[in-house]
Amino acid sequence: MLKNRSPQWSPRAVVFDCDGTLLDSERHWIDARRKVLDDHRVVPDEKFAELAQGVHYTECGRLMATMAGRPRKAAEMTEDLLRTFRAFAAAEPTTCPGAPEVVTSAAGRVPIAVASNCPQDVVESCLDSAGLLRHFRHVVVPGGPVRPKPEPDVYEEAAARCGFDPADCLAIEDSLCGIRSAVCAGMPVIGIGENPSPEGLQLADAWVSSLADQELGHWISGWTNQDSHGIG
Repeated sequence: MLKNRSPQWSPRAVVFDCDGTLLDSERHWIDARRKVLDDHRVVPDEKFAELAQGVHYTECGRLMATMAGRPRKAAEMTEDLLRTFRAFAAAEPTTCPGAPEVVTSAAGRVPIAVASNCPQDVVESCLDSAGLLRHFRHVVVPGGPVRPKPEPDVYEEAAARCGFDPADCLAIEDSLCGIRSAVCAGMPVIGIGENPSPEGLQLADAWVSSLADQELGHWISGWTNQDSHGIG
């Protein structure tokens, strides 16, 4: 399954991204960014969407304020962004295709965790609304010494809480920012999405269009338990 691992390799733990990987919430971030920019009468340039995907919401607020030519508005725009996203996400929590099945299957075989750039209460409430939170042993978000993606901290911390070295774990990510984070942590990565960037394809150990991918599901079904090294 993974190009940089032997055919017999399987992970000791799995660390999932949340937005765009488990929950179809990236669209809520897109809508929230659009609304905040509209409210501040700012028209985004063509590179903004790419720069904003997957980054910590405070960095996104800074990007919006810089693009608006009003850097002192960064805190205000960040607060507006998070408030707007919370409202959209609470109104319509939706899982990504295949997410419930992959989470349930993986959780029955190895410890699983979430590593996200979102606030912890947002991640946990959205996963709980979608019926997925109970499967996860740990939810790791930035805070204190743990820096946001693309720094490796959230993935390193998630692996540590699961009790394994990052190289023995598997990350599942949809954004280039998150893939960079997991790779920097030394973790093999499966990328998710219909339109991967060239860099994302190069960095990821495998790529699938969605978690509903049949090969991915078959591979996971070959894991026996957290000490498994079964079909790769």
